[in-house]
Amino acid sequence: MVDASSAHQDSLPVSSDALLAQLRQANVQFDYYEHIPLRTVEDAKTVQGPIVPDGPGAVNLKNFYLRDRKKRNYLVVLEQDRVVDLKALGAAIGAPGVSFGSADRLMEYLGVRPGAVSPLAMVNGAETGVRLFLDEALHNADVVHVHPLVNDRTVGLAPDVLVGVLEGWGVEVNWFAP
Repeated sequence: MVDASSAHQDSLPVSSDALLAQLRQANVQFDYYEHIPLRTVEDAKTVQGPIVPDGPGAVNLKNFYLRDRKKRNYLVVLEQDRVVDLKALGAAIGAPGVSFGSADRLMEYLGVRPGAVSPLAMVNGAETGVRLFLDEALHNADVVHVHPLVNDRTVGLAPDVLVGVLEGWGVEVNWFAP
């Protein structure tokens, strides 16, 4: 299996470089960091502080690509330390019977590989009907850290900037309290 790092970004529907260029072209303000590939929250915690600033007002995320019984697709973005009960999460987003989507479907619907799931994957998900749900905890953040379609890069954006980018792609942002 090909990993989710920038070394393989040219095999994605939208490369990380192309996404970053698009953001810069639109004058989107963000901070940019390169680091080792991160596949899990535990991996991410190893770079939070030394490489990616982690202090008051910074929110780091975990992202779930889910599918329900009716084959509808969801991207659920949560504060990284939030404890999740999948059944309760499905109820909170109005999607009973959710389960994790496969790596193949993740690529088909969001254009990323496992380990690089991010709200910025909605650059692809907007056109494939993926519904996005953001944790209300992001409202209280000064900056959120997200992967730009690969897992060896992170960008930091203000939450309202992130929402503006998403809405610019035609994404309906659904806020929820997990």
